[in-house]
Amino acid sequence: MSLFAWLRPALPALDDDLRLRLANLAKPSALSVLSLREQRWVVLDLETSGLNLNRDQVLSIGAVAIEDGAIDFSQQFERTLHRPAQKTTPSVLIHGLGPDALAAGCDPAGALLDLMEFIGDSPVLAFHAPFDQRMLARALKDSLGYRLQHPFFDVAELAPMLNPDTVLREASLDDWVARFGLQVDERHNASADAQVTAELALILLSQARRQQLDSPLQLNLRLQQWRRRKAHSHGL
Repeated sequence: MSLFAWLRPALPALDDDLRLRLANLAKPSALSVLSLREQRWVVLDLETSGLNLNRDQVLSIGAVAIEDGAIDFSQQFERTLHRPAQKTTPSVLIHGLGPDALAAGCDPAGALLDLMEFIGDSPVLAFHAPFDQRMLARALKDSLGYRLQHPFFDVAELAPMLNPDTVLREASLDDWVARFGLQVDERHNASADAQVTAELALILLSQARRQQLDSPLQLNLRLQQWRRRKAHSHGL
């Protein structure tokens, strides 16, 4: 056996059904010139055992689709993953995921495959998206040997970019929810957080259209420009 074979991580063992479904997953679409209303989006939230990107685990997943410019309540996703060895930590308790819930959770490989089928070829929106993107990418690689390539948009970036006159220092999701007067009945579980993030995203997508940003491609180009200006202003 070659040295490279030893260095290459072993692929997870999957049954025939999972392998077939994995092979049939939709490929992510390139950012398009479709209008923001025409584009289907998936809003994602992950609850994790902590904030360490290399050590902590995804515990639960919540997602909802935005289609035709509105939240489609017929397209909602929720899974708690089977993590019986997960210790009870302050982070876990915040999410209300006790040992019983984690022991009764879904097989991670099946749950993550369900999620990718739900996402399809759509771009993903999340609040602090780089964290969710990296945690999800590692979970998919570990459980399915799948490489995540879907484009992610960070709602925590879109909000200040589209609202330059609003000054919120290190603004949280709760800060932006309060800024726009959104009604929140529940927080700190994946489904509820995905829902409120989707409500905030709808406001921001509407603002983007009024600012002549009417496609995912245009929105991404503006985000890149905004990041460069921000980095320049901080002397980076």
